[in-house]
Amino acid sequence: MSDAVKRPDVNRLRADLAAAAVEMLSAHCAADRVRLQYSPQDIVSFGERHALKRAIASAEALYNFFSQIEAQIQHQEGTNSQK
Repeated sequence: MSDAVKRPDVNRLRADLAAAAVEMLSAHCAADRVRLQYSPQDIVSFGERHALKRAIASAEALYNFFSQIEAQIQHQEGTNSQK
């Protein structure tokens, strides 16, 4: 491995991923509570537009990030299965 390639602190990375997973589970539960209690029409009609747009932007960013991770996993698994 060359000096130009910096290896991440794997223990820190795993701890950060574990913490993020807990926070995402909490957000998922909060969204489910709202989803089960209110219709999308009520949310759009009575929810704060700015807060809804921020939540949508956050969800899109998470989707994009994890889509990249999923693509990398599939690529790695495809490469490993060819060996």
